[in-house]
Amino acid sequence: MENDNQLPAFIYTYACREDELSLCQLETRSFFGKQAQANILKSTIQIEPDRSPFIKERIEVLYHGDSLPHILEQVSHIQMFEATFKVIFVKINDLEPADKIEYDERRAIEREIGMHIEGEADIHKPDHVFGIIALGGRWYFGNYMRNKAVWLHHMKKPRNYSIALSTRVARAAANIAVPDPLGVKAIDPCCGIGTVLVEALSMGIDIVGRDINPFIARGARENIAHFGFEGNVTLGDISDITASYDVAIIDMPYNLFSTTTPEEQFSILQHARRIASKVIVITIESIDEMIANAGLTIADRGVAKKGLFSRQILVCT
Repeated sequence: MENDNQLPAFIYTYACREDELSLCQLETRSFFGKQAQANILKSTIQIEPDRSPFIKERIEVLYHGDSLPHILEQVSHIQMFEATFKVIFVKINDLEPADKIEYDERRAIEREIGMHIEGEADIHKPDHVFGIIALGGRWYFGNYMRNKAVWLHHMKKPRNYSIALSTRVARAAANIAVPDPLGVKAIDPCCGIGTVLVEALSMGIDIVGRDINPFIARGARENIAHFGFEGNVTLGDISDITASYDVAIIDMPYNLFSTTTPEEQFSILQHARRIASKVIVITIESIDEMIANAGLTIADRGVAKKGLFSRQILVCT
């Protein structure tokens, strides 16, 4: 764990299904360079919780201490003035089973902390929310932010089809491709109806789309406009792209659902390598050898499962 004096520090909690764990861990490594332990992670890197389909909460650490009395002593310096507040005991922590704090005690701790803060508490509609969490034998207190799950709204697209990525997988893929959007140019050259584009654009990622099918490309533009985003989707083959990008996201056309041949898939990978220095490949088939032959190296990988169906997400350089 990082030194507690490395502030600002942020503590993130996670929630994911078992079949999403591999994808969650890949996204976490992309954001932070490490994985969460016991669904909790501390880092000096600031990520908005809404970006991830797996981050549940974030605490921006203001105070830390070896014991709750130490926290109480520190929070007494907070003055809320006219603003109301609420304190939340974060349920996800790394306490041993014998040390778990049950519901009534969690509420009592919230009340006690609240009594030490100079201001008016409001549990229903507070102006500000604080969080208290146990991690690594210490207590951390700070500004609390909960994930609003904005990607759920993107499920209601005007254009859709059954084989498109889920919004959760698409959002994670965009994060894996572009963990820090600052100065990064991205492309989805086989964008389909724009599921990845919508998620990426909603997070402020500079991304353009392209598809060889005019009907599908039109659907992607309609989906992007439906959510109020501005994004450029051009018509054409990846082989015609002459611009260069920092990263390309390739949701490979599947033999199961399309007439794309292995030769055409290989050509897509070769051109992806040509136009981008980093390539995220999403595939339902094992294509490690094809990727290597295209001159790409797999640097990391994850799996997204849904029942018996699974997709590999490959980070290639």
